[in-house]
Amino acid sequence: MLIAFLSLLFVITVVSIIGWMVLKPEPISLQGQAEATEVRVSGKVPGRIDKYLVSEGMTVNKGDTLVLIASPELNARLLQATSAEDAASAQNQKAIKGARAEQIAGAYELWQKAEVGVQLAEKTFNRVQNMFNDGVVPVQKRDEAEAGYQASFATAKAARSQYDMALNGAEKEDKMAAAAMVNRARGAVSEVESYLSETTLISPISGEVSDVFPKQGELVGSGAPIMNIVDLRDIWVVFNIREDMLTNIRIGKEFDATVPALGNQTIRLKVSYIKAMASYATFKATKTNGGFDVKTFEVRAKPLTQPEGLRPGMSLMVDYDKLN
Repeated sequence: MLIAFLSLLFVITVVSIIGWMVLKPEPISLQGQAEATEVRVSGKVPGRIDKYLVSEGMTVNKGDTLVLIASPELNARLLQATSAEDAASAQNQKAIKGARAEQIAGAYELWQKAEVGVQLAEKTFNRVQNMFNDGVVPVQKRDEAEAGYQASFATAKAARSQYDMALNGAEKEDKMAAAAMVNRARGAVSEVESYLSETTLISPISGEVSDVFPKQGELVGSGAPIMNIVDLRDIWVVFNIREDMLTNIRIGKEFDATVPALGNQTIRLKVSYIKAMASYATFKATKTNGGFDVKTFEVRAKPLTQPEGLRPGMSLMVDYDKLN
């Protein structure tokens, strides 16, 4: 009887252990993926890829030259703009300088000639006036002499005005207009030069060249992507977690994760971002059994220390039970 009892007890124990092992819930593991800041490099001006100075996989620093774009059209526009600037500068110098020395000298001589005419007309008028007073000449002669004197005086004033105008040069408004034309031409040159600077693309960040799109010699349009640069110093991990599993996950929560690609190395993560994903990412609908639609949330966590060798695309595993 004792042997039978012990045998029955052994069988019950074995069956219990097997049942516990079979019915034991599977451990829940959360799988995430490492991502990093990625910057797309593109140019403002269309042109042809002239030369690449970097290749995929190379590490670059901020400010390094990446690619040269050839744009003959911009060079032609720069030539036109600089020529217009030279022409505007010449007109401005002409306005500032005023009339030529020969023109000033000619105006001065005409003025002096008119002054001599005034002196002669004045003497003639005085003689006729004296003879008129003596009754020798009629009133007609006296009036003609006076008119000649007045005409000579007006001619001298006009000659003096021409001389002053030649001496003073262009009017103030003309000088301002000429200076404005120079500034406008310089602005056009600066605009073309700024576009030309965009034919030499430099790295906006320090990182690694991950993708190069067009081949050397191909045409690229304005804003067309040319290459991607990944900042390996700014890496985070993305987890897609059902909302019924977010009980102990909050902003600032720290937990451990293993990286299979690094020999199951353990790294410490800290939650920095939680947001519901779009409606199409709903995990499952349970309204038919009295529950609710379980949505999926995107959870981002950043490593507290940058592990050596962690790269975008690597998987990270988290034991969900250890989050509680």
